Amino acid sequence: MSTDALWYLARGTGVVSLVLLTVVVVLGVGSRSGRPVFGLPRFAVATVHRNASLLAVSLLAAHVLTLFFDPYAQLKLVDLVVPFLGAYRPMWLGLGTLALDLIIALVVTSLLRHRLGLTAWRAMHWLAYLTWPIAVLHGLGTGTDRSEAWLWVITVACVAAVVSALGWRLSDRFAPVGSLR
Repeated sequence: MSTDALWYLARGTGVVSLVLLTVVVVLGVGSRSGRPVFGLPRFAVATVHRNASLLAVSLLAAHVLTLFFDPYAQLKLVDLVVPFLGAYRPMWLGLGTLALDLIIALVVTSLLRHRLGLTAWRAMHWLAYLTWPIAVLHGLGTGTDRSEAWLWVITVACVAAVVSALGWRLSDRFAPVGSLR
């Protein structure tokens, strides 16, 4: 595979991962309402949430692997695991590494959910709310597209979606799970 193809694949999978992670966060916020989100029953929202999560993680793996094998990025294995050690924009790359580490923790604890118990799993799952803004900052600070208008439009749309979901959840119209009968 040519270097250009690796670079374009890395960029594309990174941006689509951000969009999918935004969908996951919005659905996660909405699913705790105890009422239909976007007119869908809770089981449908949970299914879309889970499938979007799996797709986002798969694309994130492709993003990381293509950058690892891309000679332009010059990433070392340690750069993929330990934040803030990379030679290229260490702050911004480090945020991406930190987000990756947190997502790995989310995946592992989700796979072990039945062994951890709901309370421990839910406490770990709150990392998603920390992971998402870190990933947004990584996307804005790293890469050749950070000054492109299309990336800013996508990022602003993602931020608006999450802020809207959080605003709805914090509003008077929100009814927590269990309070509706």
